[in-house]
Amino acid sequence: MLARTLLGALLNKASTAAQTPVPFASRSQSNGRGLFGTNRSTTAQLNSMGSVGTLFAIVNRTAKAEAGVEWGLYRKAKSGLKEDRVQVTSHAALDLWNRPNPFYTQSLFVETGAQHKQLTGEWWWVIARNERSPIPLELWPVRPDRMTPVPDPDLFLAGYMYTSPDGQQIALRREDVILIRTPHPTDPYRGIGPVQALLTDLDAVRYSAEWNRNFFLNSAEPGGLIQVDRRLDDDEFNELRDRWNEQHKGIANAHRVAILEQGQWVDRKFSQRDMQFAELRSVSSEIIREAFGFPKPMTGAVDDVNRANAEAGEVMFARWLCVPDLEAMKDALNHQLLPLFGRTAEGLEFDYVNPVPEDVEKEATQLTARANAVSLLVNAGFEPAGTLSAVGLPEIPFVGRPGNGDAAVAPVPDDWQDSVAGLLGARVRNAQDEWVVEAHHDENTCAECANNDGRTYVDQEAAYADYPNGRGYVNCIGAKYGNTCRCKVVKRGEGS
Repeated sequence: MLARTLLGALLNKASTAAQTPVPFASRSQSNGRGLFGTNRSTTAQLNSMGSVGTLFAIVNRTAKAEAGVEWGLYRKAKSGLKEDRVQVTSHAALDLWNRPNPFYTQSLFVETGAQHKQLTGEWWWVIARNERSPIPLELWPVRPDRMTPVPDPDLFLAGYMYTSPDGQQIALRREDVILIRTPHPTDPYRGIGPVQALLTDLDAVRYSAEWNRNFFLNSAEPGGLIQVDRRLDDDEFNELRDRWNEQHKGIANAHRVAILEQGQWVDRKFSQRDMQFAELRSVSSEIIREAFGFPKPMTGAVDDVNRANAEAGEVMFARWLCVPDLEAMKDALNHQLLPLFGRTAEGLEFDYVNPVPEDVEKEATQLTARANAVSLLVNAGFEPAGTLSAVGLPEIPFVGRPGNGDAAVAPVPDDWQDSVAGLLGARVRNAQDEWVVEAHHDENTCAECANNDGRTYVDQEAAYADYPNGRGYVNCIGAKYGNTCRCKVVKRGEGS
């Protein structure tokens, strides 16, 4: 089985060997041995997580948050509404997602993949099957630097090449691999992550930390030079070097007075303060957070943090960092993995529990506003069931007004229409406030007045704008020639 072939690589039990060239170029291959400097390989991006504290905090917190999200399998409803779906508790696809392989739980599988995606913009799944069945049996997360797409001029993608730690190359079919990625703007086969844009800044953070460490190993003193006025022969040079190291090298010999028989000590012209490493590291941390769009409170920082922006940061973290990755996962599960289970998966879909925290205060305010709107509308004479639906509340059995008579009914304020209008997004009209046009009909009635007959206005102000003081249509054709318009507007229920 393919999973057994890849097992050594996936568990990182084999040492990395020189990789055999593959038929197509891959940006994941690099001759760079070190983590920083000129090395810009995918391997360097993966290793960068363990090199800079701010980067580790961001990637680790995001990966763990996504790994802790609850998933479920559902049968779609004909209505298309989520609340009408039926949860499926027994299915091979659900079993596979809950336990991708014998060595990974769902949580560990997602956390591993989330780390890969945060660092490189790619998350690779390799599907293991029994040779006699197309049904997926195991899912394995594979390091992005070990996967190479194989382009094809006709098919766009012929398949993939996996390179094991010992250099063995394994050809994989397209249906054996699922790739979740942040699309690369210039490479349609690969992904891109924030670390690719940060490698230079990560170099600066690492180098500053190394320099700071060496500074203290050197007794917190800047280096210097021993200057002599003539060229020393080899014996003199070696003697001066050895005697200096013997007397001054190491922390135990810090601050000893130097006695030079020949030569002069010259301090370097810069110090740790001159290089401003504290400011450099602070700026670099901010740049890293900006690249990920990671809110500062979520890193555990306490300066300039209060409850309000901490809660806002939590919402922003869940909505703009976790949810997009979860949506990409859901898309891969529903459109790439589920179809592999054939007809048994028709009408099914995976979905996750939204991790965005609920705004309890906002929901309570909205509920109060809706309840007040219902009270106002019902007391104004509107039908209770329809009122509940209009303001977005569920149906509640209506048993009538409390008490006997109208004594218990709350009075309706004069501005009740405006109060409800803010919630419904439109002006609420009382039918008793409407004004209606009554046109006089005979052979002298103009077309404009005849067409306006029966028109309603929401209030007197609107009606009198077309019928000044309630009589005479402003657009009457006869009135334009000196005749008197015989039409009028009256309040509903008061017409002649």
